[in-house]
Amino acid sequence: MRPLLPLFSILLLTSCLSLGRQQQEMQQSMRTQRAYSNQSRVNVQELGQRIWQNECAGSVQGLVSWNAGEAFPSLGIGHFIWYPAGVNEAFDESFPTFVRYARAQGVQVPAYFDGPAPWADKAAFLADRSGKADAMRRWLSRHVEVQAQFIILRSRLALRRMMQHSSNPQAIQRRYAALAGTTQGMYCLVDYVNFKGEGLKETEQYKGQGWGLLQVLEEMRGYPTGRAATAEFSRAAAAVLTRRVQNAPAARGEQRWLAGWLNRCKTYR
Repeated sequence: MRPLLPLFSILLLTSCLSLGRQQQEMQQSMRTQRAYSNQSRVNVQELGQRIWQNECAGSVQGLVSWNAGEAFPSLGIGHFIWYPAGVNEAFDESFPTFVRYARAQGVQVPAYFDGPAPWADKAAFLADRSGKADAMRRWLSRHVEVQAQFIILRSRLALRRMMQHSSNPQAIQRRYAALAGTTQGMYCLVDYVNFKGEGLKETEQYKGQGWGLLQVLEEMRGYPTGRAATAEFSRAAAAVLTRRVQNAPAARGEQRWLAGWLNRCKTYR
């Protein structure tokens, strides 16, 4: 297994940030790197396989997809967004950053991963018979570990944002650290963000209460470690999602989703 690229290095590769923001993010990420430098208990390959199973049903076909109603394709086990030329939406375009990260790790990345996405829209993607999407899928299926490494680093950067939004940042940091030290705990952290987000947007609240990862970490009781930490995370996630359904406008009928959500929370134990 390759050692992880130091967390601050990926920020040097991200050209879309302003210089001031780069400097601020670098300082934050260097502190995070020192706090979480020990990865020995996280099996990155196993983590990657679990993410792949959850996000793509473990299928190679799912590694390059274009969801209905979206203006961009999603790639890899983490559904990294890649904008076509001329498309610029509010979502974080993560695929180009992943490509730079992979190359910095010494991984050979095909040249056709550079630039904007090669399809102008979903119709062009579906009509393409060049084999490019299949070639991308094959490459991505062979490089699950580096994708998981990249997802872990993005999670650690998200921690800084969550601490800034919390009234008790030290509690958030301690609970995150306990989870991030094990494969199962890191799975909890990255899967829940893929599932329900970080919990930082005011637009993702009902009655002033969110349902993202930040709210789950705040809901956790005490500072458990090991298996106790993942069990408590599972309980807290279920409580936060149940609260979301209770707070949701009745017209949305969110009760119909709750059983499935709670089943997903059981995988965090």
